[in-house]
Amino acid sequence: MGKVDENKQQKLESLFKSAYDLFLTQGISKTSIHDIVQKAGVAKGTFYLYFKDKYEIRDRLIAKTAEKLFMAANNALEQARIPEFEDKIIFIVDYVLDEMVKSKAVLKFVSKNLSWGIFRQAITKNDTETDMDVMGFFKKMVKENPEVKLKAPETMLFLIIELASSTSYSTILENDPISYEELKPYLNESIRAIIRNHIIE
Repeated sequence: MGKVDENKQQKLESLFKSAYDLFLTQGISKTSIHDIVQKAGVAKGTFYLYFKDKYEIRDRLIAKTAEKLFMAANNALEQARIPEFEDKIIFIVDYVLDEMVKSKAVLKFVSKNLSWGIFRQAITKNDTETDMDVMGFFKKMVKENPEVKLKAPETMLFLIIELASSTSYSTILENDPISYEELKPYLNESIRAIIRNHIIE
């Protein structure tokens, strides 16, 4: 990477970091592009080189955050050496949600603004310097379990993500209607049912 490219990358990362910090502390609606560039120490024109508005940087941050979480879960899964496909999926979901419990500000930011369209960027596009995007990681899991044949695997992922994110949000943040710990066994059973429904016998 040349000096110019390195400088561009530094400015982009600075914009990402500034926007992320501001979105977490004061929310998206109260954050302006002026706030982001001022905190990043770059000109407003630099912002528009990379993003059309603050919602685009939000979407890319959500995709990056989701991808980072799943890559960390992948590393933990490799250490755990779990053989069964179904158990691997449960491990990943548990890991990601347990991380959300530790950082409720991140949960608020991601879940409040998460849509399948945005998340799809993280599972199909490698926007960070990881070796594999999330969809690649999912395909790798399937390959490691050749006995598992799935119908509509992306639909299965969609259902699991929607279920896990929508049900865990209020339980983690507000213990409503029950605590996350109480929800967990029921959530895991529901996820197992989704997986089994997509396995071709």
